[in-house]
Amino acid sequence: MLAPAKMKIVEDLVAGSVKEELIWLSGYLSGLVASGGQPKEAEPEKKALPKITIAYGTETGTSKKLATGFAAAAKKEGVPVKLVGLDQYRLGDLAKEEYFLTVVSTHGEGEPPSAARKFYDHIHANGFKLQNLKYGVLALGDTSYPLFCKAGEDVDVQLNKMGGQRLVDLKKCDTDYEEDARQWFEEVLSRLTASGPAVPAPQVAVPKKVTGKKLYTGTVLANVNLNDRGSGKQTHHIELAADGIDYEPGDALGIIPRNPQSVVDAVLALTGADGAMAIPYKDEETPLVTLLQKKLNISCLPARVVRNYAALVGQDIPEAPIALTDLLRIYPLKEGVSIADLVSLLEPLAPRLYSISSSPEAHSGEVHLTVARDTFRVGDEVRYGLCSDFFSCLPEDSVLEFYIHRNHQFRLPADDRDVIMIGPGTGIAPFRSFLAHRDATGATGRNWLFFGDRHFTADFLYQTEIQNWFQTGVLTRVNTAFSRDQQEKIYVQHRILEHAADVWEWLQGGASLYVCGAKEPMSVDVEATLLQVAHLQGGKTAEEAVVWLEALKEEGRYLKDVY
Repeated sequence: MLAPAKMKIVEDLVAGSVKEELIWLSGYLSGLVASGGQPKEAEPEKKALPKITIAYGTETGTSKKLATGFAAAAKKEGVPVKLVGLDQYRLGDLAKEEYFLTVVSTHGEGEPPSAARKFYDHIHANGFKLQNLKYGVLALGDTSYPLFCKAGEDVDVQLNKMGGQRLVDLKKCDTDYEEDARQWFEEVLSRLTASGPAVPAPQVAVPKKVTGKKLYTGTVLANVNLNDRGSGKQTHHIELAADGIDYEPGDALGIIPRNPQSVVDAVLALTGADGAMAIPYKDEETPLVTLLQKKLNISCLPARVVRNYAALVGQDIPEAPIALTDLLRIYPLKEGVSIADLVSLLEPLAPRLYSISSSPEAHSGEVHLTVARDTFRVGDEVRYGLCSDFFSCLPEDSVLEFYIHRNHQFRLPADDRDVIMIGPGTGIAPFRSFLAHRDATGATGRNWLFFGDRHFTADFLYQTEIQNWFQTGVLTRVNTAFSRDQQEKIYVQHRILEHAADVWEWLQGGASLYVCGAKEPMSVDVEATLLQVAHLQGGKTAEEAVVWLEALKEEGRYLKDVY
């Protein structure tokens, strides 16, 4: 029974209600009893979260991988997302965006990846304003290089100049980017969700970041020219021994070369400077000769350095790459300009990366390289590439420091599936690593190698090893293309087309395809040939072939390491 006061309320409510209201009240009370007897509080109306665009500019796939992960995390928090590559982004949409995030890597001399070039040029045209834009930039790079994350910096600065407001500050990431990238996007989510309902960003314990690259000290065990007599090339196979070396097939070795002593001596002679003189450099006093030997790029100055030198000496100088010795000889330092002034203009020596051609499973405690000695002419004088010349002249028992550059975008498939490897010239390097690894581990997947160079007799790199792998069944198929052994030049793409039916069959059966070597024209020609294969063997239109190849990339079955 109800208390008299409550009973009076019920009687008054019933007396003042019509039949329909009493029926509704009866249903309401029944539902209330069934739910445990407590009325549910009305849920607050959720505000719509802002829609964001996440655009990536990528060369190796890292930016895309990060952007895709960001998009998935945002959607999980209820944020509407549009994910797009900068090569596919409609430039006219930028002025309409409210929230815009971009992940951009840096390549070459501070350049954006080719896929981001149109976007990069578009925002530097300065023909429009972005008054409503809130944006964030995640820049990827490598601190070993002088222009670390320069492309991302440029995008961040330019969007701000055009009126955009930073949703979060620019974040610059080194090669160990994962933790920095995660923290950056957590901050993005926190800012976005703060403008909607209170959805907290994921709280993840952040470990202390370990910075810097681990340096190894290696001793040269062997340095052999792989090209035979009559070749117009020098390709050196170099073996290094190093304690505790840790790498995987597909990784690269990074090294900062030394400038030749003859070039250092020439700079000192042209400037009249004392090599023992201490020069301020990066908050330290360092002997000039040490800077010229180990720290500064003096072999090929980029146009921007030439431009600054021209201002320093007050002369009109063509803005073209040039060696410091040539620059000083043609346009000497003028009176009143110090050697310290010159040093302040010069950039650090950039590391060179070389694909590793060994496997830790097959070559324990060692790392092998395949290095082509680069030659070029300046007038009538033959000159050599700085680092490749350095490597080609290394005697046995030499000691040098290096680091391992991880290449997570160029790995053997974890499930031992079939692989097709296309690697002319020094592009063979990672595939020697792949094959040695699969041989040592007893992998069951089939292996097909396409190799090419100039001449069979003089330029068949690792010929004996390749033939042995074929004879023992490690290599299922080998096809070679020696371009100058006949009147009509034949390259690896021609061999692919000759075996189009089998290539198609392997790929349709789940094989992974790898390309390593020169970016242009080799990798471009190979990709065009793969589209032809899809048309001829798969019956695909030009548009369908492009979609098919993109799908291979998305599945992680078409991987490139080109330079």
